[in-house]
Amino acid sequence: AHAPRAAQRGLLKYRLHFLSEPNLSSSTLAAFALYLAGLFAIAIQAWRRTRDASDYALGGRSLGPAVTALSAGASDMSGWLLLGLPGAIYASGIVEGWIVIGLVIGAWANWRLVAAPLRRASSPKSSGGTAAEDSLTLPSYFAARLRALAPETRETTLRATRAIATVLILFFFTFYVASGLVAGARLFEATLGLDYTSALGIGAFVIVAYTMAGGFLAVAWTDFFQGLLMLAALVAVPLMLLAGLAPEPDAAVELQLDPTAELTLVGWISLVAWGLGYFGQPHVLARFMAIRSAEAVRSATRIAMSWMITVSAAAIAIGVGGQAMFGATLANPEGVFIELTALLFHPLIAGTVLAAILAAVMSTIDSQLLVASTALAEDLYRPLRGRDATPAELLIVGRVAVLLVAVVALLLALDPDSRVLDLVSYAWAGLGASFGPVVLATLYFPRLSARGVLAGMLTGGVTVVVWGECTGGVFDLYEIVPGFVLASLAIFLLGRRPE
Repeated sequence: AHAPRAAQRGLLKYRLHFLSEPNLSSSTLAAFALYLAGLFAIAIQAWRRTRDASDYALGGRSLGPAVTALSAGASDMSGWLLLGLPGAIYASGIVEGWIVIGLVIGAWANWRLVAAPLRRASSPKSSGGTAAEDSLTLPSYFAARLRALAPETRETTLRATRAIATVLILFFFTFYVASGLVAGARLFEATLGLDYTSALGIGAFVIVAYTMAGGFLAVAWTDFFQGLLMLAALVAVPLMLLAGLAPEPDAAVELQLDPTAELTLVGWISLVAWGLGYFGQPHVLARFMAIRSAEAVRSATRIAMSWMITVSAAAIAIGVGGQAMFGATLANPEGVFIELTALLFHPLIAGTVLAAILAAVMSTIDSQLLVASTALAEDLYRPLRGRDATPAELLIVGRVAVLLVAVVALLLALDPDSRVLDLVSYAWAGLGASFGPVVLATLYFPRLSARGVLAGMLTGGVTVVVWGECTGGVFDLYEIVPGFVLASLAIFLLGRRPE
């Protein structure tokens, strides 16, 4: 359980193995229905405020600090926070909490080092902005930033940079979205008694519908409320346990509270290194680009880190509480949160918790769908059309692109036992290694060249894929570490422009 590969595969952000038999009351179904109705109400409001591609891709850069913070957190943490982390703590002990320390440090560094500078650099309308144009996507930001740092860069090179970045986003996010659709289908299948294919279709329809309708505003607002729902659901269980409102735990159970139990150096580095991924996650960076001003980042950082530390601590407490209450009796550790909820709360509250799990899964899928589709529209379609592309046309293309990406992901998800789920950790590592060093270089390396950007993206992505296929010895190290390091070296050695 403490080997790096086991940690990566065991903490997959979407994998669900619980509730083999549907057992929901009418009140629980009512909680589900109320939650879904709320999603579509938000989507309708967002539809009315979405007038052009800028509104659809970044919400007109109008997000307040609270919405920015919680939507970034909800889209990042996903079902892993409610299922994977409590399940890992329940099964293997507090030692699995090292990944939380790495993620918290990485998230804080991302807010501190990237958020405000990226907001300024991605928009010429922002004070101190240096971008040559209003950048709506990460690939378009790379091109605009290169125009500012290296004006001699050829237009064909800039187009190639945008195209390669878009291909990497589409590749990794398609697997991400497919994995999330499988998780949502498993939730519907287990709780509503549907067959897998029907459950998959329903989940995909709900997510695609409100993402296509409202664009970034719908995604951000729904993620904000989903973040609040996740917070309430996670905090409620430990509070009930501390208040003594649960049955007496098994006194014979020995809690696994040793933070170094059976942990090797390679395993420790692999767990903590997950935090490096934050610098390159396009769906998180999009929140930084969409906040109303760079000055609002400080407030958003406080809110985001407070939320993240609270929910992570609660998830760890749930895992420990599950050990105390159930011992080693649970066949599926990732269901410990649900089992505790069923033990402690009324079925209506249990339904709300199931809605929170669905929220956690959906809050990541919708963000990834939107980022992938806007990259397809802005960085592949717009350059082909040139100046003939109208704002209304790009808005339509963005919505159609959501559907296209979702269809491909749906086809991959039709086989619930495919290797898609095993590639989730590759996607996190691949995005982090491909884009993280490049994002940092565009903000803090004024001598950066287009060759450096291309070398960094390709080196990071290829290293992650190749390293992930190897096993044993040094190859047990989580692939984001060599990917991030080698990409950074490639940028520094190949990407320096002459003075």
